[in-house]
Amino acid sequence: MAKLYFRYGAMNSGKSTLLLQTCHNYKENNMRAIIVKPAIDTKGDSKIVSRIGVEKEVDLLLGKEDNLFEIVKNKFKKISCVLVDEAQFLTRKQADECMEIVIKLDIPVICYGLRTDFLTNGFEGSTRLLEIAHTIEEMKTICKCGRKAIFNARYVNGKFITKGSQVAIDGEKNVTYVSMCGKCYEKEKNKFDN
Repeated sequence: MAKLYFRYGAMNSGKSTLLLQTCHNYKENNMRAIIVKPAIDTKGDSKIVSRIGVEKEVDLLLGKEDNLFEIVKNKFKKISCVLVDEAQFLTRKQADECMEIVIKLDIPVICYGLRTDFLTNGFEGSTRLLEIAHTIEEMKTICKCGRKAIFNARYVNGKFITKGSQVAIDGEKNVTYVSMCGKCYEKEKNKFDN
C-alpha cells in the first residue's frame, strides 16, 4: 500500500538533494517519479536546485489554486511516485490532495520541506503534512556551533530580520537564510531586540 511521507529539516539539511537522488533511484529501476514544485518558489525557476549544484527540471509547477490530485490523475500516466519539493508552500487543501493521491491512486507521495518559517511559525503545508502523513522523518543539519539546527534565521543585506512576510525566497532581494540551533537563534534574536 502506498504512503504519504513528509521529510522535513532546516535549510541546508539536504532535502532537495535527497529528492533528486530518490528520483534518480526510481529511474534506475525503470520506474517513473514525477517532481512537483509549488510555483511560489521562484528559486531555479522551473528547476529543483540543490545547494551542492545538482539540478533537474520539474514535471509540474503547482499554482496555489491547482488541484494536485486531478492533475496527477489526468495528466500523468504510469507513475510510480510523486516527489514534492518545498512542500511547506502547499496549501492545506493541496496537502490533503497528496493523501488523496496515495489513497485513491495507490501512488506514494514523498514531500520535502521546512517545518517552520524564519519566525519559528509553521507553514500551512508543513503543518497539515505533520498532521496527516503516514511517515514523518526529520532531516538533520548542524548549526555553526555544532548543535543540531532546527530554525532558519533570515538575513536581509546581512542583517538578522524578525519582521516580514512569511515567504521570501533564498537568494532573491538580498535574502539569505542560516540554519541555527535554538540557543544560537535566541542569542541572535536577543541581540536584535536590544
